[in-house]
Amino acid sequence: MYSEQAAEPLTPTRKRIYAAATKLFAELGVTRVSISELAAAAGMARGTIYSNVSNLDGLFSEVAAHLVREMADRVTRGFAGIDDPAQRMAIGIRQYIRRAHAEPDWGRFMSRFALSSASLQALWSTDPVANLRAGIESGRYRIARKQLPAVVAMIAGATLAAMLPVLEGHGTWRDVGSDTAELVLVALGVEREEAGALARSELAPLPSVD
Repeated sequence: MYSEQAAEPLTPTRKRIYAAATKLFAELGVTRVSISELAAAAGMARGTIYSNVSNLDGLFSEVAAHLVREMADRVTRGFAGIDDPAQRMAIGIRQYIRRAHAEPDWGRFMSRFALSSASLQALWSTDPVANLRAGIESGRYRIARKQLPAVVAMIAGATLAAMLPVLEGHGTWRDVGSDTAELVLVALGVEREEAGALARSELAPLPSVD
């Protein structure tokens, strides 16, 4: 679940603005907020917001695109030295669910908008397809190439839906993440015992933002 285009570093001010915007979008379920709302959430003067946000109408897409690139880049860096498509799939799914636990505002934003926003949908058109194609070609996955669109949708839906019980305190990210990864791998044709082992293997920390 990654894109080849890495996220551009943000200034401390823009980090605060993006974090405040993410929180507001997630809590309110909207894709547009006012300057006053954003200033209050960021703890900044309205003038600072005006100086750093050139187009308020485009802020949602801007933030969404950044979140996609930033998370995708971090997950990708965590794949270093790992070539097995199934192991990469298990790691990617678990990292998304773990981050939803660690950063609830990010998790709520993703669960609300990732299947509907064009900027976030780009997340699901990169690594999952490459991963699935590699798995099919190597015989790792027992799915047909024509099933790719449905399988990508299944993986995206399962990962995002699994964030909800974690966010609502109905399960730990470890249990929910591992169960989700195992079930996805089984659906792809990996034997259950191996799928369970991959889904419960040690998970390295998510690489930090550069």
